Amino acid sequence: MSAIRVQFVCLGNICRSPLAEGVFRHLVAEAGLAAHFQIASAGTGGWHAGEAPDPRSTAVARKNGVDISAQRARALRPQDLDYFDEIRVMDRSNLRDVEARMKGKHRAQVGLFLDDAQAERAEVPDPYYGGPQGFDDVYALVLDGCAGLLARLRAAHGL
Repeated sequence: MSAIRVQFVCLGNICRSPLAEGVFRHLVAEAGLAAHFQIASAGTGGWHAGEAPDPRSTAVARKNGVDISAQRARALRPQDLDYFDEIRVMDRSNLRDVEARMKGKHRAQVGLFLDDAQAERAEVPDPYYGGPQGFDDVYALVLDGCAGLLARLRAAHGL
């Protein structure tokens, strides 16, 4: 079986999607499934390309036992739509941006990140302009969404 390729997407790839990448990678490793997954993140915009995650995302991840400090932001590329199996976006604005790039048929199944979560929310809010509490709230949503996504993918792929 080839690796299941999962990409998380937000606006700038410095707050929400790197957190999701790190949390999902952590959960996959804890489950002993790292060999079965390729995990990445990207932003719909490229203005932060090459930058480390927002220090507040790094701090909330570290506080919860996840290290995202080595990640670097990058923009979503057209070829990502054919490379990844799953592209999970953080909000409807990100979804519109990704869908606008989808001319024709693509491999990736694109959907809202929280579709697999227990949370009653549809979107992960962007914490960039807020304080630390927003990052704690986002972490809780990301953990919920990652756990649900992993459960769905494990069931679908017999892992």
